[in-house]
Amino acid sequence: MPPLSAAIPDMLELQYELESEAAKWYATIDIANAFFSIPLAAQCRPQFAFTWRGVQYTWNQLPQGWKHSPTICHGLIQAALEKGEAPDHLQYIDDIIVWGNTPGEVFEKGEKIIRILLKAGFAIKRSKVKGPAQEMQFLGVKWQDGRHQIPTEIINKITALSPPTNKKETQAFLGAIGFWRMHIPEYRQIVSPLYLVTCKKNDFHWGPEQQQAFVQIKQEIAHAVALVPVRTGPDVKNVLYSAAEKNGLS
Repeated sequence: MPPLSAAIPDMLELQYELESEAAKWYATIDIANAFFSIPLAAQCRPQFAFTWRGVQYTWNQLPQGWKHSPTICHGLIQAALEKGEAPDHLQYIDDIIVWGNTPGEVFEKGEKIIRILLKAGFAIKRSKVKGPAQEMQFLGVKWQDGRHQIPTEIINKITALSPPTNKKETQAFLGAIGFWRMHIPEYRQIVSPLYLVTCKKNDFHWGPEQQQAFVQIKQEIAHAVALVPVRTGPDVKNVLYSAAEKNGLS
């Protein structure tokens, strides 16, 4: 069992890494039933015992839902890939992406990683292997030419939402759009009226300010721009915009 200190990487950091590659072609590999591919040591099984309809059972494989399962799964897959000297890739638990400048290069990288994983005892469904392709989704984000953007199905889902009717629904809406805040200029200023109605000290009141913010942020999501790496060099001019408000800078 790998040490639990082998943390799962931050999804935002993975995005930055993949963005910096500015790749032309991608392929993704999703390991089938990764948790259930990891056997539990006999001495560990009693702690996972449970009773169902009067009969006691326990798990023989790493169970889903246990708080340490993702960390252990990620660490074991990572160790297998390192041992097999896998080509350049990014991994988030059981999701893996490779990239390159030609479809042949990406195909070869993907095939090598698949061979390493099969040798380590993990199962791969060919239907879960995507690419090589110039447009690919990884960790819910659409990638193309090193740019990442909001997938169309996410945009359609968010723009179809009705106005919240209570604090819980407002928090759920903010959670749905918050992951994409980097794509929205002045995001914090736009949604600040929505945060006001979620405060514990405030009663829920959906007024004109909230409705305007709700409509505006959905419009911004619908027309969100793709993000690309910051270019540097003597011939490149980068301009930094900032907006000040009473809560700080953005």
